Amino acid sequence: MDQIQQQLLDWLAPHGISVTERQFEQLDQYVEILADWNERMNLTGITERAAVYEKHFYDSLTLAFYVPMNKINTMIDVGSGAGFPGIPLKILFPHLKLTIIDSLNKRIGFLKHLAAELGLEDVNCVHARAEEAARKPEHRDQYDLATARAVARMNVLNEFCLPFVRPGGTFAAMKGNNPAEEIAEASRSLQLLLAKRTADHKLLLPLEQSERHIVLVEKTGKTPKAYPRKPGTPMKEPLV
Repeated sequence: MDQIQQQLLDWLAPHGISVTERQFEQLDQYVEILADWNERMNLTGITERAAVYEKHFYDSLTLAFYVPMNKINTMIDVGSGAGFPGIPLKILFPHLKLTIIDSLNKRIGFLKHLAAELGLEDVNCVHARAEEAARKPEHRDQYDLATARAVARMNVLNEFCLPFVRPGGTFAAMKGNNPAEEIAEASRSLQLLLAKRTADHKLLLPLEQSERHIVLVEKTGKTPKAYPRKPGTPMKEPLV
């Protein structure tokens, strides 16, 4: 085990999370595939191994500090981009049945290749807009956990993500700087989408010390028929 891997172990250990040798192999393979594909398409501005471990892998895995991942069976990652937080969580919690939704087919191609190369099972990569996918019975009101990392403001994210969550399930919005203003403007969207905010957890990245927030929302009932609205509408006309 090298210094970068040991660091990750040290950061996760206080939260009862361990990493096996095989999982480290998968994480390192992820770094290599990400750097290789990033030369051909814009996936991330972060490709240096130590930075990927902190700003992508650790950042993704912090969700497990606040959500009991061992009790989550089905998870959907909306607008996953290069696979964060879904793929690192799937690597460390292999029991997860993971669905990834992304509107860009090139990214879905990368994610399918990545999952196959890492030997990950039960990973379903779907090329679709969130607003369209959430209308399909196989996705609507189905998932224990929905996640989105740095995709949009909370009042937009709620409409993108909550329709996927089963009643009693959780939506986790992974944000950067203090989202207090976003949370305030998102209160009506929570009412309309039958959900309630349960927590806003603040943390710092261990080396960079930049601020992160994980906002947890509980779904209280089935998604009303009116939502989500047509593709593009949530971004143009957020629920306020």
